[in-house]
This record gives sequence, C-alpha cells and structure tokens, in this order.
Amino acid sequence: IERALNEASVVFESNSRLLKSYSDKNYNRAFNKAFTGFPKNADFNDGLSAPQPDFVEGLGVKEFHPLPIKDYVDGAVLHKDHPHSITLPHLAGEFKGPGKNLRHARLQSAYDGATLVHGRNQALDSLGEPAIAGHAKVTTFTTDGTNLNLFAHYAAPSEDGTTKYHQYPINSTILTNSLQDFKQGYRQLRNAQDCAREESYKLRDQLKEHWKARK
Repeated sequence: IERALNEASVVFESNSRLLKSYSDKNYNRAFNKAFTGFPKNADFNDGLSAPQPDFVEGLGVKEFHPLPIKDYVDGAVLHKDHPHSITLPHLAGEFKGPGKNLRHARLQSAYDGATLVHGRNQALDSLGEPAIAGHAKVTTFTTDGTNLNLFAHYAAPSEDGTTKYHQYPINSTILTNSLQDFKQGYRQLRNAQDCAREESYKLRDQLKEHWKARK
C-alpha cells in the first residue's frame, strides 16, 4: 500500500488488502457517494454540504422490509431515491493519497461519524431507548496507506442543552513499520467492521420488532 501513487490507488489497495468482504446479499458498501438522503437541517450540519465519505459500509434499505424505514427514522436512508441505499451504517472511512494531510481526513471523518451517530440516535429515539451519553457504537477510520487511524464517535448533551458530537482516537498504527504492525492494523480494522456489522443487524432487528408490535 505504501507504494500507492494516488488516492484512488490507496482506496483500491486498502479495499483488497485491509478491508474485509462479507457475503451478505444486502450488506453493502459505497465509495465516495454523497449522503443525498440525509436531512439538511440536522442539529450539526446547517449550511454544510452533504457528507461524502470515501467509504461507508452497512445494510441496504431492502433489509428493513416491510418496515418503511425512510418514514420511520429521519436520516436513516442515506442515498436518496436509490433502491440499494445504505441505511443506518456504523462504519465509514476516509482515504488520502501519499503525502496528503491526514488531519483533513480526520475532520472529514468527524463529520461522517456525526452523521452516522445522528441516524443511530434517531433510530434509538423511535424505539423509546435514547442513546446513552458517551456510549460509542460508530467507528470511522482514516488511512494514507502508511498510517491507519481508528476513531469512535458518540453524542452527548452540552451545558447549553444542545447536542455535541464527539470523536476520539481508538488506535493509530504505522502499517509499514513491520509485518507485525501491519497485522495489528489489519486485525483492528476488521474487528471494527465486524462490530459495525453486528450493531447494524441488531438495530435493524430492534426496529422491525418495534414496528410490528405497534401495528
């Protein structure tokens, strides 16, 4: 990966060497696709363009059938008018080409993470189970092919009563230091994928059961 010449190369190499692939028919991923279905008037994005992470992975909207998830949870369906839109994901990532500033990627991932946390919290509110402040279930990562950084995200009320979105580092690995460091980063990223997948299915099941009980 360290020999990747540009950002597109980093994305390709990371996808094939670092990221895990799942066989689930409707557990999808999208690359560099704007969240056109996300509301423009959420409590943190007023005036900002739609988030557009380099990578996002989660359940497709069809996995929630027959629950009309778009109407049931505001901000759940991220890609407007797309039959396979990723819905309520728990993992996103940002890639940078060699020599590019990963601090900018961290800012982008903070916005991505806040978006995913907002959707999750809206879903929990619909269940009558508000999110526990400081309880992080959303993860983002940034990489330039040499460095891999993982972040956890959550929301909590601030002193003035507004919602504040938090991002804190979980781990940073220099993938090119040694084979051991590469394997460590590889395992941590794939563990984050597994956790995100587990949370996605768990939340989907809770939503579908709640909707059926109310019918």
